[in-house]
Amino acid sequence: MFSGIVEAMAEVVAIREDRTNKDFTMRCPFTGELKIDQSVAHNGVCLTVVAIEGDCYVVTAMKETLDRSNLGLLTVGDRVNVERSMRPEALLDGHIVQGHVDQTARCTKREDADGSWYYTFEYEPQGGGMTTVEKGSVAVNGVSLTVCDPTPSSFRVAIIPYTFEHTNFHAIEPGTVVNLEFDIVGKYIARLMENYMQK
Repeated sequence: MFSGIVEAMAEVVAIREDRTNKDFTMRCPFTGELKIDQSVAHNGVCLTVVAIEGDCYVVTAMKETLDRSNLGLLTVGDRVNVERSMRPEALLDGHIVQGHVDQTARCTKREDADGSWYYTFEYEPQGGGMTTVEKGSVAVNGVSLTVCDPTPSSFRVAIIPYTFEHTNFHAIEPGTVVNLEFDIVGKYIARLMENYMQK
C-alpha cells in the first residue's frame, strides 16, 4: 500500500532480459535502507526488491506488468518515481494507492500556468470504474493528484513547482506514456453496481 507521495527518483542503471521478464537495476538515495523482499513503487508499479548490489538494487517485472505499464519503455539513464510502502502510523498525505497500475495514458498537452503547469492525459476507456471524476484522485506515474476537467477518455492535472522538480513530471511532454492507477473506491463501486444490475 502506498500514498502517492513520491520519495525520490531512481535512475535506471541496467536492464537485463530474462525470457519474458526484465530485471531493472536501480540507484536511488535510500538504497542503503532497503531489504530483500521489500516492496517499492516504481512509476506507481509495486515491485519487489530481489537483490542489493552496493548503492543499487534490482527489481523484476513480469510480462503482464511490462504490457500494462510504461516500465517496458524504460531505457538506461531514465529516472522513475519511487516510493516505499506506507507505514501504518504514517499520515495519509496523498490517497490510497495499491501499486497496481490499471493502464497507460499519453500526455497530449503541457501548459505553463505562470509558475505551475497543467498536463492533459488521454487514455482508452475500459469501464469497470477505470475513470476519473472532478476533484477525485488519480495516480499518474505513482504521483497522487487531483483531477480536473475529466471526460470519458481524458483529464487534466495541475502540477506545482515542487512536484515538477522532485518527480519525473519535468520530463513529461506531449507524447510521453505514463502509468495510471484509478481510485480503488471508484473501482469497487463500479463492480458492486455491475453485480446489482445483473440481479
